[in-house]
Amino acid sequence: MPKVFAWSPIKELMKSCGAEMVSREAVDELISYLEAVAKELTSKALELSRHAQRKKLTEDDMKLAINLE
Repeated sequence: MPKVFAWSPIKELMKSCGAEMVSREAVDELISYLEAVAKELTSKALELSRHAQRKKLTEDDMKLAINLE
């Protein structure tokens, strides 16, 4: 599956946190982690929306899924 998050903005984010030099592997590892977390949270949020008998995933569903972590 292709990466969902763009490489350059993630690298810039890491640099903005104080990392002067960032390897490609470090960026790739962070991207993999972020994608896994996003998938897990989306799955939980979908469960919540289905439980509420809705088809649309809402901001509130995502917030609740995040808070349940």
